[in-house]
Amino acid sequence: MCLATVYKENDNSVIFKNVSRIDVEGNKIILRDIMGDERIVEGSILMVDLAESIVKLSCE
Repeated sequence: MCLATVYKENDNSVIFKNVSRIDVEGNKIILRDIMGDERIVEGSILMVDLAESIVKLSCE
């Protein structure tokens, strides 16, 4: 199983860990972890590194 850590691009802070699913609806990014918890962030995906399990977002 490949789980990701999602970071905020401007300060490299962690937004969410153990993310198993990412959905995009307009400028909203919906992050879900393996336990089913959900966070909604406004912004855009800047980079996804599947080998390192890293996602970087530009947040508004």
